[in-house]
Amino acid sequence: MNIKGFVEHKKEHLVTWRRQFHQYPEVGWTEFVTTYKIHQTLTSLGFKDIHVGKEALSSDTRMGVPPAHVLKEEEERALSEGVPSSFLERMEGGHTGLVATLDSGKKGPHIALRFDIDALPITESESHEHYPSRIGFASTRTGQMHACAHDGHTAIGLGVASFLAEHIEQLQGRYTLLFQPAEEGSRGAKSMVQKGWLDEVDFFLSGHIGVHFDRSVGDVSATSGGFLATTKCDASFKGISAHAGKAPEKGKNALLAAATASIHLHGISRHGDGKTRVNVGTLHAGSGRNIIPEKAEIQLETRGATVELNQYMVSEAERIIQASAALHDVEATIEIVGDGVDATSDEWFIPLIEQVAVKSDLIQNVIPKDVIGASEDAAYMINRVQERGGKATYLIFGTPLANGHHHSEFDYQEDVLSVAVDVLVRAISELQGNEV
Repeated sequence: MNIKGFVEHKKEHLVTWRRQFHQYPEVGWTEFVTTYKIHQTLTSLGFKDIHVGKEALSSDTRMGVPPAHVLKEEEERALSEGVPSSFLERMEGGHTGLVATLDSGKKGPHIALRFDIDALPITESESHEHYPSRIGFASTRTGQMHACAHDGHTAIGLGVASFLAEHIEQLQGRYTLLFQPAEEGSRGAKSMVQKGWLDEVDFFLSGHIGVHFDRSVGDVSATSGGFLATTKCDASFKGISAHAGKAPEKGKNALLAAATASIHLHGISRHGDGKTRVNVGTLHAGSGRNIIPEKAEIQLETRGATVELNQYMVSEAERIIQASAALHDVEATIEIVGDGVDATSDEWFIPLIEQVAVKSDLIQNVIPKDVIGASEDAAYMINRVQERGGKATYLIFGTPLANGHHHSEFDYQEDVLSVAVDVLVRAISELQGNEV
C-alpha cells in the first residue's frame, strides 16, 4: 500500500472537508446537516453499512438533549439547508451522528476509531487576524463555532474512511467508524458505548488536534492519560417576583441565590488526593431593574482526577446550591446534563506509533506519554474496550494554536490533518494480523 501517495492525494480533500464543516457548525444533538454530509460522503466512498439515529445510539442514555421545541426548530433549519425529510426522520428527536462499519471478509482484528463532530455555542471572531475570517470560511451561524477542532476531526474521519474503502481488499478484519455527536459537555459517547459498538473491539484509536500550545505539526503523542472525570449540571432557582420599590419584602430573589451559589461554588476546598475543578459558566436571571427576580439558572461543571474525586466535588456543589437557595428562601433544583469518566491509554501503543513514525515523512517527533489535564468523552469508549480485553489509545496531533480551545479566534494549521490521517492509516496497517 502506498500510504504516502494516498495521504498526499487526500491533502486537498481534507482541507476542503474541514472548511465545509467549519462554515456550518452545529452544537450537540443538533448536528443534522453535519450527519447528512458525512453520510453522503461515506455513501459516495462505497460504504453500505451505515447506521443513523437510534440504530447508532442508545436513546435513553443520551444526556443534555435540548428541549423538543428547540430540536424541532433545528430540524426545520436542516430541512431548509437541503437535508431530505426522509433522512431527518431517521434523526428525529436529536438522534444525530452515525456509525459506519466495513468488513474485509478476512480474519483479522476488529479496529474502531472515533471522531467527534459537534461545535460550541461561541460566536466566531470577524477579525482580519483570524485566519478563517480572513480567508473566507468562518462560521456562517451566529453563536455557533467549531472552536475545538471537531471540524478537523470529522475531516480526518472521512480521510480514514477513504483509505479503508480504497484498500479494503488489501486489509484484514473489521472496522468500525464512530462519528460521535455531543462530545462537548460529555453527553454523547455513553450512548454509543451502550449500543454495543465497542464490545468486541480489539483496538480502539481516537485523538485530538492541538491541546498543547508548544507543539509543532508533526509532533504526535502515542498515548494520553490524565482525563478528568466530570459532571455537568444545570441549577435552577425559583423565588417570588415583586415590585422592587413598592413591596420588596414580598419578593424572594432567585438572582441573589444564584449569585451566592456561584461565588461559593468556586470556594469548594480542593481535595488532597488529586486534581479537582469547578466552574460556573453561565448565570441567567431577571427581567427588569425594578423587579425582584423570580427565576435564575446557572450552568456549572465539576471535574476530578478520578470518578471518586469528581463525586466529592459534585456532592459539595449540591450542598452549596441548596444552602444558597435556603439562605435566600427560594427553591433550587439540580439537573445532571452530562458526565464523563477518567481513563488512561494503553502503553502497548507506544512502540507501535514509534514504528509508524519511522516509515512516515510527516511524523517528526513521537511523545510516548501525554497528559490531557481536561475531560474527554472518549474516555467511556477507552474504558469499555479495555474492560472487554482490547487495547485503546488517545493520540494528540500537534500544531501551533492561534488561541486556546473554546476561544472565538481558535484555529490550527491545516497541515495537521494530513499528519493525523497518516498516523491513523499507518497504525491500521501495522495492526494487521495483531492480536491482543
